[in-house]
Amino acid sequence: MYFRKRKSGWRRHQYKRYQTVVGVLIRHGFFDFVDNSNLLRFVPFRHRYVSGGRSPEDDEKLSHWQRIRLVLEELGPAYVKLGQFVSNRPDLLPQELCVELESLLDEVPPFDNAQAVDIIEKEFNAPISRIFKKFTETPFSSASIAQVHKATLHDGTKVAVKIQRPGIKEVIEADLEIMGEIAGLLEKYVSGMDVINPAGIIEEFKICISEELDFINEADNIEKFTRKFRGDKRVSFPKVYKEYATTRVLTMEMVEGVSLATIKEGGNPDYNLDLIATTLSDLLMDQIFEHGYFHGDPHQGNIIIREDNVICFVDFGQIGILSPRNRQILREIIIGLVQRDPRRVANATMKLSTNSEIINREQFENKVFKIIDKYAGVTLHNLNLSRFFNDLFKLVISSKLMIPPDLFLLGKAITSLEGTLRKLKPDFNIIEHIEPFVRKMILENISPYSIFKDVYASLSDYSDLFRNLPGGLRDILSQFKNRNIKIQFEHKGLEPMLHKHDQISNRIAFSIISSAMIIGSSLIMHAKIPPLVWGISSLGLFTFVFSLLLGSFLLLSILRHGRM
Repeated sequence: MYFRKRKSGWRRHQYKRYQTVVGVLIRHGFFDFVDNSNLLRFVPFRHRYVSGGRSPEDDEKLSHWQRIRLVLEELGPAYVKLGQFVSNRPDLLPQELCVELESLLDEVPPFDNAQAVDIIEKEFNAPISRIFKKFTETPFSSASIAQVHKATLHDGTKVAVKIQRPGIKEVIEADLEIMGEIAGLLEKYVSGMDVINPAGIIEEFKICISEELDFINEADNIEKFTRKFRGDKRVSFPKVYKEYATTRVLTMEMVEGVSLATIKEGGNPDYNLDLIATTLSDLLMDQIFEHGYFHGDPHQGNIIIREDNVICFVDFGQIGILSPRNRQILREIIIGLVQRDPRRVANATMKLSTNSEIINREQFENKVFKIIDKYAGVTLHNLNLSRFFNDLFKLVISSKLMIPPDLFLLGKAITSLEGTLRKLKPDFNIIEHIEPFVRKMILENISPYSIFKDVYASLSDYSDLFRNLPGGLRDILSQFKNRNIKIQFEHKGLEPMLHKHDQISNRIAFSIISSAMIIGSSLIMHAKIPPLVWGISSLGLFTFVFSLLLGSFLLLSILRHGRM
């Protein structure tokens, strides 16, 4: 049963947080959702039917998706991060909602300067003057999880100090627990939610946000990218000072340069925009196909242009990881696109998915061919890569195939970078700079070594199959012989109906009890059972008024739902 008090300790403020969440939902016009999800229990009985659950925002000027965004923004950092996290999942959420969630604001006022100093001193168990020669108390950047201050080490090195908001970890952990329990209620009471699997989404989000809350993890990400691109003069990454880093404080090199967002075409003679655009495109391809690690949010604000047009990426809280197998499958998709081979793209796409349940494979290949015919020509010049992946992902979603989350993050990263490049150079075509990578992939794919490796892998798979087949068949026959095989049937989708039946039964019982109390109290007053007040039985009068109020609340509840 959800929301029972646990032996581990149920804090009163957590119950209050449930009330806040439910109150925000009702205020933005989601009363029916709250009622159907069995969350109405957290609203005090006297407040359930008074306000009507509407707010000034709940009108035709705001769409359903906009109101969801407003709810997440009002509920705070954990819910904002959740919205940003699921905005990468068009396989689970409507495209309109994903677009709306991408605009979630993650900018909040900075916290008190004294608190920032106090956090640093507690983390390093030393006064701040011993840690930094100079520390600027006013931050130059502030977000929902952390803010960043300028500082100087005792050797004169200028650094940026990222400080986690006080108490934010405890707040997010409490909200994560609430999210998990609400996700369970959604699956239980709301029809169709089991397909979206909200509990699974929350589990993925817990892992993601836990990594983002651990600044040591971000420091490791920066060092990982630094190692992989060591010796590459085109790119740099901020140096991390591990001796001044903890889970709540991260000290990095202060990157000198200009944000890409401030560079305009023709307005910065010190910067070669053609070179910058080409380098960014090449770096993304290297990250994806060579290293398998890519920056998850390469928008303009996270890219600094240093001296000599060197690219510097910042903010490594969100990175994507591609396994060697998925990298090879992506190569297959791009090669199939170039060679106009729908069967190859279809086969690779099905390998990429975590399930392969295609009802009509021929129809799926025909749809893939239409996408290829739309984007692929004799050359790669006119191909829009981000639109190609978006169309391919839409086909995957409509075909009910499941794609690893990092692949959707990759699609978002490609779209974000392509948009950045076209703002930088409107006539820039990213696909022209991918062509060398494609040609290299094709040559690698037909090389003797690659063919030998594929044949060897196939022979190994068949060898394992034939070696394990007799034992597997023996186990199955043994279970048949011992009558240990059981077939189980599970009904799904009945929970909402059972919940409604419970509501109907409760209302009927409520009505019978109220009617009985009214009749009983009337009989008591008619018999003038003492004590009497002005000749009326006080016990009967009290019972009559109480039962009348119960009946009135029931009637209001029915009227609120528009069902008489």
